[in-house]
Amino acid sequence: MMMQKRAVLLVVILLHSHVVFATDPDPVLDFCVAPKASANSNHSCKNSSAVTVEDFTFSGIKFPGNYSQTGFSAMPVNSNVFPGLNTLGMSFVRADFDVGGINVPHFHPRATETAFVLEGRIYSGFVDTSNRIFAKVVEKGEVMVFPRGLLHFQMNVGDTPASILGSFNSQNPGLQRIPASIFGSGIKEELLEKAFGLSAREIAKLKKKFVPH
Repeated sequence: MMMQKRAVLLVVILLHSHVVFATDPDPVLDFCVAPKASANSNHSCKNSSAVTVEDFTFSGIKFPGNYSQTGFSAMPVNSNVFPGLNTLGMSFVRADFDVGGINVPHFHPRATETAFVLEGRIYSGFVDTSNRIFAKVVEKGEVMVFPRGLLHFQMNVGDTPASILGSFNSQNPGLQRIPASIFGSGIKEELLEKAFGLSAREIAKLKKKFVPH
């Protein structure tokens, strides 16, 4: 009986440890501003005597990004560009959409995202692991949350450009865009043909579009 209790206790401890280490580590200092030479690092901090208020402010997303070529623009805000975020377990992105512009299906393996609509009307949603879709049009002033690791997407369905501000509960949320991951990563063409029911010519066309240049 005692051995069973110990085994149960060990399992609980291991599960707890897994939950703790599945997220960004808690900071052990008030702040750890990343030096320019080692931005996005948890192991190096700018000398606190050299830290100023400028390290904790950022103006790089005051204006919309350039979406003229693709209809979509994303400006990440992390400790690479905003050193004061280092070790705080958070990051941001500003996304701007032309009329009809889309943010292709993608996911963030290390973060939950909350998306706040700054302007416009965005068809926005995610798909869970049972392939159930949760989607609706969100408008200016509204917020939608995308659970960590789940596929999500956005499209401007309004008559004017739209913008959102996304917030992540990780310093490094990661990003995997589905079209580029499938057709631009070098997966064997025969497999793609069988998986999607496409011809070799259609696969080649998609690979040409998504393979990095």
